[in-house]
Amino acid sequence: MTIDSAGFAAPAALVEHARRFQAEGGTPATPRVAATVLLLRPTDADFEVYVIRRVAAMTFGGMYAFPGGGVDRSDSEAHLDWAGPAPTEWAGRLGVAPDAAQAVVCAAAREVFEEAGVLLAGPDRETVVGDVSGDDWEAARQDLEGRRLGFAALLAERQLTLRSDLLLPWSRWITPEFEPRRFDTYFFVALLPAGQRTRDVSGEADHTLWIRPADALARAQAGELTMLPPTLVTLAQVAAAGDLAGVARAAAERDAATPITPRLELPPNGEPRFVLS
Repeated sequence: MTIDSAGFAAPAALVEHARRFQAEGGTPATPRVAATVLLLRPTDADFEVYVIRRVAAMTFGGMYAFPGGGVDRSDSEAHLDWAGPAPTEWAGRLGVAPDAAQAVVCAAAREVFEEAGVLLAGPDRETVVGDVSGDDWEAARQDLEGRRLGFAALLAERQLTLRSDLLLPWSRWITPEFEPRRFDTYFFVALLPAGQRTRDVSGEADHTLWIRPADALARAQAGELTMLPPTLVTLAQVAAAGDLAGVARAAAERDAATPITPRLELPPNGEPRFVLS
C-alpha cells in the first residue's frame, strides 16, 4: 500500500462528526497527552507487529490500532529506578520538558503492560523480566489497570528497573480538531522481550493479532481491517525499514517531536478524505 499525497478515505461516522462540527462552529477540545507502542517480534524471514481492535463503545471503536492510552497523574509523579536515556535526553527527542518526557515514557511502558501484558522492566539495567503471565502478575496488572496500584509502586514492590532504552521514539500525532476526544500521542516501537508473550487482557479490545506490517496494510486496503491514518502511515514506515535492525536505525533518525495532524477535507463534490499536515 502506497502512502501519498492523495490522502485516505474517511469512515462515514467521522465524516458525520466533522460536518456537524463545521456546521455548528465547534471549539476544538484540548488534546490529552498519550503514548502508544508498536510491539515488534521477529519471524523466520521478517517481523510482525501486534495490533488490537478497539471495542465499539470506545473512542475510535472498531478501529485496529496499537496498545496505548493517555498519560495520567501517576506517570508524572512516578519516582522509579530508570535505565536508558535520562528524562533530559528524552525531553530533547520528544520536544517537551524533562518531567513531561518522563511521564510519556512511563505511560508507554504502563499502557503496554496494561493492554498487552508485556513488561519493559528488569531486575537491573541490563536485563528484562521473563514470563509475566502468571496469576500474581495478572492480579498486579488488574490493580494497575484499576488504578489501585501505581506503576512506580508495582516496579518498586518487585525491585524492578524501568527499561526506557527498550522504547524507541517514532512519531507524534494529534487527533483532528473535529473529534470530541482528542489525543496528542507519541508513538514508540519496542521489541517483544524474550520469554514474554502478548495476552489479550485488555477490556478495551475485542480482537488482537500479530501480523506483518505489509500484510496489515494489504488487508486494510482490501477493507478487512479498519485503520485511521496514524496507524496506516506508521505501518507503512516500519514496513519500509525492511527488518528489525532497519527499524532501529530509522528510529534513531526520526523526528518524534513535531506533531502531525490529519485534516479531513470535505469537498462539496467529491469523496471526503484525510490529508496530512
